[in-house]
Amino acid sequence: MSNHIDFYFDIVSPFSFIAHKKIQKITQSKKIMFNYKPIFLGGLHKLAEIDAPAFNKYKIKILQSDCELVAKKNDIPFIWNSKFPINSLYLMRGYLYVDDKHKNDYLNAFFDAYWKDNLDLSNEIEVNKILKILNIDSKKFFEGINNQIVKDKLKELTSNAFEKELFGAPSFVANNKIFWGQDRLEYAIEELNLIK
Repeated sequence: MSNHIDFYFDIVSPFSFIAHKKIQKITQSKKIMFNYKPIFLGGLHKLAEIDAPAFNKYKIKILQSDCELVAKKNDIPFIWNSKFPINSLYLMRGYLYVDDKHKNDYLNAFFDAYWKDNLDLSNEIEVNKILKILNIDSKKFFEGINNQIVKDKLKELTSNAFEKELFGAPSFVANNKIFWGQDRLEYAIEELNLIK
């Protein structure tokens, strides 16, 4: 029986933040393994020829109110970021750059900074403050995220997501089935129980 779910996410995605918080609660009580798959959402949208809701004045209002509603229903502290959207390219490369023992702390810190503390993560000063708290050398970090291997890895993960016909974040893949949106996380979990 499979117990793995692939979780495709981007820090700039508010619903990815909510999904991550829900996953943290789930992994404390269930024997489910989540494979975190960082993607560059802007690049995925470009490949899929999709205009993001963030750039539609009608959709963005509903997106904001919906995120606030879902976060409240799930007891997740949430503040709509006043600098939304930002280019998340460096943040997502950063997740790939940091070593495995720092990945969870990195993700929690930057997700919280953007979607709980309303910080401007396009500001290098703010990013440096978080890196210092994480004991990550900022000079090495910024050199690392510009390393061609890291750049290519994020492109590869984003392209692979597109090849699987994913078009947004968060997305989950369980038993080769796609489940899109934070509200489909439970469906992905139920899918694992179908295989005996």
